Amino acid sequence: MAIVIFYLLLGLMALGVPIVFALIFAPAMGVWLNDQTIFLNMMPQRVFGGINQFPLLAIPMFILAGEIMNHGGITRRLVAFANTLVGHLRGGLAHVNIVSSMLFAGLSGSAVADTSALGSILIPAMEKDGYTRRFAAAVTAASSVIGPVIPPSIIMVIYAYIMGVSVGGLFAAGFVPGAMMGGGLIIVNVILARKRNFPRNAERAGLGEVGTAFGSAFLPLLTPFIILGGIVSGVFTPTEAAAAAVAYALLLSIFVTRTLPLARIPDMLYRAGLASSSILLVIGAATVFGWVTSLSGAPAAISGLLTAISDNPLIVLFCVNILLFVIGMFFDAGPAILILGPLLGPTMAALGVDPLHFAIIMCVNLTVGLATPPMGLVLFVASTLTRISILDIARDMWPFLCVHVVVIFLITYFPALTMTLPRLLGFGG
Repeated sequence: MAIVIFYLLLGLMALGVPIVFALIFAPAMGVWLNDQTIFLNMMPQRVFGGINQFPLLAIPMFILAGEIMNHGGITRRLVAFANTLVGHLRGGLAHVNIVSSMLFAGLSGSAVADTSALGSILIPAMEKDGYTRRFAAAVTAASSVIGPVIPPSIIMVIYAYIMGVSVGGLFAAGFVPGAMMGGGLIIVNVILARKRNFPRNAERAGLGEVGTAFGSAFLPLLTPFIILGGIVSGVFTPTEAAAAAVAYALLLSIFVTRTLPLARIPDMLYRAGLASSSILLVIGAATVFGWVTSLSGAPAAISGLLTAISDNPLIVLFCVNILLFVIGMFFDAGPAILILGPLLGPTMAALGVDPLHFAIIMCVNLTVGLATPPMGLVLFVASTLTRISILDIARDMWPFLCVHVVVIFLITYFPALTMTLPRLLGFGG
């Protein structure tokens, strides 16, 4: 039955059926074709049960915190601070784009939010400064995938919920890969800037200017440290940390910076609710999909297939990384985690791979998929902002994608890169 369900899922997606409906219809049709209709009556309960979980409250809270920070003018403060740091270099605005994405990642937890917020500001500025619109879109898309890697991260909350991994540990594991991705993008941009003679217009900012910009961005930049620090110290749970992030964002935007009009709050609540409902509905649908595939014995079959390839975890991890990268080209990160996490996680644990280590590998790999054609979500956003085709953007983005692939394999085969900080904070084995 498992093979039938997967074929049905792929067929429905090929026909253009939205993923949330494909995740429900495929197992329902599989159950019906196998004359196990008794399970159909249980499916609505499974959908509701998959959503009705306290840890999932963190998702709408983190989305709302990102909305507040963005509408409160925090994004421009981060861009201004990044400009004082790297704006004077050749290819300065491209560097600013990358550094701003790293800074914004600590606020939004979403690659799409990063692309839309920073892209609307920096793509027109880069084009005006002499960059091609295609390259500006490519840099924005490539750097935006850092958003779900540096905490907070919505997809990490999803993985932690579905697989029972520590949210705080997964957040801590994301700092180093995020920094490596950003640093690698900057190195590639330095090479491209020299080769293509990118503009170098801005003068080096003085210490006073840097200090002023840092002071303006300092309080927003504390957000990820408040979240992780609160979780590690036991002050609040990960879900309460998300609520604390919303309260902190409101405090900053309304009372400290005074840049958020109260009239905008209803619209932000609506946008956050709309985005959250979409994610939670997919989670509920994926819960049903995972439940039915588990009943069909798919996890054991996939485990047997992987161990048949090799019993060496390094070889299996290589194969899994290739699989995840290909899956990421077609699936959004959230649904992919919900479908593949329960299938691959137990197998890797049986091979001796630390669950937290595999969690960060999977999250980073599928996040990079957001920027890979043909279905990369941030590519669609960048294409919408610039009115350039996805394939044209991808042609300028391939050197940056190579950086992300290198980072994936580095964190795969050198676990200390991701596991050291969580262990120092008391997470992991």
